[in-house]
Amino acid sequence: MLARKGPLLPDGFFLTRLAENAKQPNQFKTNSQRARFITKNGSCNVAHKNIREQGRFLQDVFTTMVDLKWHYSLLIFTSAFLCSWMLFAMMWWLMAFAHGDLEPRDPNGEPGPVPCVTAINSFTSAFLFSIEVQVTIGFGGRMVTEECPLAIMVLIVQNILGLIVNAVMLGCVFMKTAQANRRAETLIFSRNAVIAPRQGRPTFMFRLGDLRKSMIISATIQLQVIRRTVTTEGEVIPVCQLDIQVENPLRSNGIFLVSPLIISHTIERGSPLYEVSAHSLATEDMEIIVILEGVVETTGITMQARTSYTPEEILWGRRFVSIMTEEDGRYSVDYSKFGNTVPVRMPALSAKELDQIRGVQDGDVPEGQLQGWGLVRAGRGGFRRGGRTCDSSSASRPWYAAQPEKEEHVKAKEKNGQKKTVQLEEIGRKIEVECLGDFSDRE
Repeated sequence: MLARKGPLLPDGFFLTRLAENAKQPNQFKTNSQRARFITKNGSCNVAHKNIREQGRFLQDVFTTMVDLKWHYSLLIFTSAFLCSWMLFAMMWWLMAFAHGDLEPRDPNGEPGPVPCVTAINSFTSAFLFSIEVQVTIGFGGRMVTEECPLAIMVLIVQNILGLIVNAVMLGCVFMKTAQANRRAETLIFSRNAVIAPRQGRPTFMFRLGDLRKSMIISATIQLQVIRRTVTTEGEVIPVCQLDIQVENPLRSNGIFLVSPLIISHTIERGSPLYEVSAHSLATEDMEIIVILEGVVETTGITMQARTSYTPEEILWGRRFVSIMTEEDGRYSVDYSKFGNTVPVRMPALSAKELDQIRGVQDGDVPEGQLQGWGLVRAGRGGFRRGGRTCDSSSASRPWYAAQPEKEEHVKAKEKNGQKKTVQLEEIGRKIEVECLGDFSDRE
């Protein structure tokens, strides 16, 4: 048996620890078991194994060297120069040995034949001469003479190969220091995303900010949901990517990142989060990936910043606090409150369940009518929220619907050709809705 050194711990200690562990929620186990494709810092969390065609990486040596880690790059950088210096040092030493320049001579005697390279007496001196040739130092103690044409050829070859090695190595170091992902280090995302009501609809939101004063030109934001799905035929798709429409009145994913922004996505019909509720959120096997692309203003290099949110990092019924104030004629941003949230009153039901409670079911709205909560064109190019449907029997009529009329007036207007068609625009599509009644433009 193994003997335990030191005093024995009392049994009460272990009982207390077991009781504390039983009371604590098992949050670390869930996080450790759930894998994610994109980490919080934006790196891809995918391990490539059993790659048999390793030679493909050698076909693009430059990209392979740029993708290596810094300690491997510095090792290759140093080894490339040392190997080239050593190789040509061996060639200079063999040339001197074949020409007889390494034979000892009496300094007081008659001078011997002219050497190929002066002042080369050993391999060490040949190595120093190789360094002088390749890096063009030229101390002046050693030089190539006209005695050996082969020495002149070796000198030319070493200079050409030395320039190639310098260009490749310095290019790799420059590309590693000027990579686009370095600019992403000063782009910050909120650690948690939230789901809170906005304009009467549940909305998925997160905060994005830029710490530098230099802006990101043509910045675009893209959201994707990665989840495991099963088709009707029983095929399991482990990675199913679905795009999420960003709430933007300009109908594009472009943003002007001059200050921290709250990027939002309205959860409505067609959204991958349409059936997610507060209770089912914790059991959802999905990951929301955020991709920001743009051009760095100072360097002109295209950059990309990434992050992701798992269900554990999505807070239900909370919203972000305001961090921007106006002080002395300029806007001030307090980054200490960047990720702070406050609770809001919000039901635990999903957007689909809320629509069913409101009477908006899957078969209630005929095709061709606006299933509302989208952006509706109103007035001169503006956008405003519309109602659910353009139906005279609705309890709460939208702003663009006319007052209910009797059937006799409706039929009379249809005969006289007074039936009007109004074009309404919803996010992602354009539809035509026919409503009976008089319409007037509102300024």
